[in-house]
Amino acid sequence: MSIATKPGDPVSRRRMITKVVAVAATLAAASRASSLTVRTVVPAADADKTRTSLHQEVDLKATPERIYEILLDSKLFTAFSGLPAEVSAAAGGRFSMFRGQIEGRNIELVPGQRIVQAWRPAHWDPGVYSIVRFELRGHEASTHVVLDHTGFPEGDAESLGSGWKEHYWDRLTKYLGT
Repeated sequence: MSIATKPGDPVSRRRMITKVVAVAATLAAASRASSLTVRTVVPAADADKTRTSLHQEVDLKATPERIYEILLDSKLFTAFSGLPAEVSAAAGGRFSMFRGQIEGRNIELVPGQRIVQAWRPAHWDPGVYSIVRFELRGHEASTHVVLDHTGFPEGDAESLGSGWKEHYWDRLTKYLGT
């Protein structure tokens, strides 16, 4: 948080309190947002064509352990996505999702907390993988999922960003009944 002051001027208590209250109100409003709210960090539009990473955050009405299980179990993944999936729940294990449209390997698995995958759509050139990282942060009976998807080819940011929302977040929300 920054408050504009002249060098050497003390920050007034009233200005500091006003700023803190404004930030707190913003955070409170965000916490009341629907579980369908996907917050995406997007750079300026002219940078979109060269962007090779994206960041999304979504709140889901299930525990981190449940979200972890759904993302790493073939039957549960198939149930929420509506398309066949074969998913290994082991580090180093392979996965194939959405009827083979997405494939890769699990790199790091921390039960109920983190999933890191080497991830690729089948139409990318052979050997081209990106890194997908799911951070699962529990709060009461819900999970704040932080997705960081990095290292994908330039020009794919827009379709990947909308794909995560449509194929993961919207379908998971529906599957979880929220």
